[in-house]
Amino acid sequence: MDIPRHWRLQRQRYALVGEVCKKCGARLFPPRDVCPQCSQPAYEPFQFSGKGKVYSYSTLYQAPAGYEQFVPYTVALVQLDEGPLVTAQLTDVDQDEIQIGMPVEMVTRKLREEGEDGLIIYGYKFRKQPAEAA
Repeated sequence: MDIPRHWRLQRQRYALVGEVCKKCGARLFPPRDVCPQCSQPAYEPFQFSGKGKVYSYSTLYQAPAGYEQFVPYTVALVQLDEGPLVTAQLTDVDQDEIQIGMPVEMVTRKLREEGEDGLIIYGYKFRKQPAEAA
């Protein structure tokens, strides 16, 4: 990933900022130029809470290039409280604790290092919500 692209995606990756359609109210993540529900422009920024539930998950034991240091790791479909499904890595949770419906919250973590200069790419992952926050 080049540095300009990294900066363009910063709000989406660090703060879970998507969009809301002014016409039909659909909340979109990632941001899109056109609402998939009503085909109207969707440019209004929307800050997601970062809270949701595990909808589905899979544990990877053989990672793609650049992610080998994290093996084994779990990738989940997370249903955000506001509606959209987000694909993200789960972190700070034991493999045997993960279950469908488990409440999770977004955290910012290291995703990978890239290039000869070792550019560290951060982004969102999800962790199990503390019992009192769920």
